[in-house]
Amino acid sequence: MPKPDLERRKKLFDANARLSWVLAALAGLIGAAAFMHTAGYFVTFMTGNTDRAILGYFHDEPDLAVAAALLLLSFLAGVVVASLCRRHFWSGHPHGPTLLTTLCLAAASLLDSIIYWLTSATNIDLIPILLVAFGVGALNTSFVKDGEVSVPLSYVTGTLVKLAQGIERHISGGDYADWLGYFLLYAAFCSGALLGGLLSLLVAGWAMLITATVVCLLTTCYTYLHLDRHGPPTTS
Repeated sequence: MPKPDLERRKKLFDANARLSWVLAALAGLIGAAAFMHTAGYFVTFMTGNTDRAILGYFHDEPDLAVAAALLLLSFLAGVVVASLCRRHFWSGHPHGPTLLTTLCLAAASLLDSIIYWLTSATNIDLIPILLVAFGVGALNTSFVKDGEVSVPLSYVTGTLVKLAQGIERHISGGDYADWLGYFLLYAAFCSGALLGGLLSLLVAGWAMLITATVVCLLTTCYTYLHLDRHGPPTTS
């Protein structure tokens, strides 16, 4: 039997780990699209939305406060609906939430394209962004173990805390496997955000949503047709 540390090192680069990097990068790209082409809405940063929902009234920004509260509710609804689907409909497809995220991104892209065609507005409206927030909430349930999320794709604060703790364990006698997985996940999210920032300089918000939809669709096809059939299971 391999030693436990060797098993952990192998898991750093297995199919599920590689998929988590793609999905974290996708979350970063979606977050960039929302932030760069809206009034500054967050779809991945629920701490920021919570602060805005509470403090917006003190800062004389009631519209942003209401929008932040709606984004929070939409994100929570995405987590709940995806979790229900995992439990009742996706027992054979542990990465099924990517399908729900793809549908939400496609609906948001279509709606924003219609708004763009009618008004020529280059920024993304709040209603499509609420669909995106729902999809991001669903995306965060892609990796579940014992009924709990095991890889929080857009929860960067938690990833950084675990990264720092892993570095401490390495310093105290552990090895690189204690922190490298969290670093790669964080780097993937940053890469997606950077790509989104670069794209925002070239295309309108609706085009960025379509780009994110295509990436998510390709990922969904991969998980459904290959990983969920031949890869290691990630069930709740």
